[in-house]
Amino acid sequence: MNEQTHLRRIRSFVRRPGRLTPGQRRALDELLPRYGIDREVADLREAFERAAPLVMEIGFGNGQALAWMAANEPDKNFVGIEVHEPGVGRLLKSVDSHGLDNVRVAMRDAVEVLADQVVPGSLDEVRIYFPDPWPKKRHHKRRLIQPAFLERLVGRMKPEGLLHLATDWAPYAEWMLEAIAEVPSLELVGNPYVPRPQWRPQTHFERRGEKKGHEIVDIVCRIRPSG
Repeated sequence: MNEQTHLRRIRSFVRRPGRLTPGQRRALDELLPRYGIDREVADLREAFERAAPLVMEIGFGNGQALAWMAANEPDKNFVGIEVHEPGVGRLLKSVDSHGLDNVRVAMRDAVEVLADQVVPGSLDEVRIYFPDPWPKKRHHKRRLIQPAFLERLVGRMKPEGLLHLATDWAPYAEWMLEAIAEVPSLELVGNPYVPRPQWRPQTHFERRGEKKGHEIVDIVCRIRPSG
């Protein structure tokens, strides 16, 4: 199996049933055409009306963190990737009510977005918070954070760009570090973890993990300049 096939089989999500509220359905119908990114867009930067540093959040869940970050970092453009309709609907309502013109949404698999819609060297930051840990050993191959996926991210990011990961599952944190170690272009900023950066709000998943007694860890990497 070649790398491209492997990347196509990795998914950034698992479709889970979710019940849409009337407000979320209305947001999808009325607001997604405005804030959503069409599949035909070949460069995500074209989805915005201005040029600004581009930040991608993969798997934004209910969108609470993404909306907060966009409001607190108005000088940046944010692309959120999520396929869970209730979460997308909730984010769209928040974005519209707060007038956040620096947010766009891609409702498709992140692997496909990276392959088809992200120009090499165009991402300033990528943020992936609390991805599915797939705790059972036989499911580890489904984890998003894999060396091949990280290589793809690196190829789409600018030199000195930042990759920020967060998890509440200790074995997955170790897995992440092992995957990072296999990608020469990634340089850990922490030793190996960092305190929660000021740009990341506490998320719903984080609070849920803390209630279960899980340790929350943040991993930040910098893209080494080539040459």
